[in-house]
Amino acid sequence: MDFILLIIGFGLLIYGANFLVDGGAALAKKLNVPTIVIGLTIVAFGTSAPELIVNIFASLKNNSDIVLGNILGSNIFNILSILGISAIIRNLKVSKTTTIIEVPIVILSSIIIFIMANDTLIDNRAYSEISKADGFILLIFFILFLAYNIFLGITRDFELEEEIKDLKIQTSLMYIIVGLVFLVFGGRFVVNSSINIAKFLGISERVIGLTIVAIGTSLPELITSIVASVKKATDIAIGNVLGSNIFNVLFIIGVSSIISNVSVKPINQYDIAINMIASALIFLFLFTGKRHQIERWEGIMFIIFQIIYFVSLFIIA
Repeated sequence: MDFILLIIGFGLLIYGANFLVDGGAALAKKLNVPTIVIGLTIVAFGTSAPELIVNIFASLKNNSDIVLGNILGSNIFNILSILGISAIIRNLKVSKTTTIIEVPIVILSSIIIFIMANDTLIDNRAYSEISKADGFILLIFFILFLAYNIFLGITRDFELEEEIKDLKIQTSLMYIIVGLVFLVFGGRFVVNSSINIAKFLGISERVIGLTIVAIGTSLPELITSIVASVKKATDIAIGNVLGSNIFNVLFIIGVSSIISNVSVKPINQYDIAINMIASALIFLFLFTGKRHQIERWEGIMFIIFQIIYFVSLFIIA
């Protein structure tokens, strides 16, 4: 029953995010909100809504294993699996701006989490945690990142890739309500069933968070990037992953730690390190082979690294 509820939960999260984005974007358009604001807030929020809702429920339960596992697992999966699959479909050409700004921000965000999660190493404390104060710092960085994107969108004559539905205000509000209800129930199902499945299988909630939960909440990013690669929109394919990873760390962990301090176990340092390595690999691969491209062979390397990481989780769990 828990496996069924988990699948239902993922379905509710994905459909809920779509309803919320469609309703929110349509309502914003009716209220004459600029397209760039719609694109960088409502639409950008959509693909990360599953991670956010799952983490909110996990934080309310003080379940740091799910909180960290979901975000670190999602970020690692986004890079190694989603970019890997996208690059295998088609070589990913990356703009110079993305190479010198967005990719370093992804690397920087992974380093920030490493620093915040290492109180024992840096401050010689008895335990490590990402505190409420850390959460506020992450949100400040997120606001600065959002401001940078708005500035960039204005100077680049921003155009929204997704088509905004023309809905009446009442219909838009109904979409938003249905989306929120789906997200809430989906989040509850995913968190509760994940905990029960971990107990049933005799494996840690950390591993469940890093695998099943992380993959499930990353499905919107997976679908978006694959479709973009097939349509030769490689900028969208890689931009979707980079934006999601930055959003996950700065906003979602920020919100999660403000709700409840996120305790960090020694074993979590392994996943934090893998997240930093995966982030650095993007930058490395952009300068091996053809410059400013992630080629098919590099995509295959990403997939191989993902498999090795998954296997290692069950060995050192």
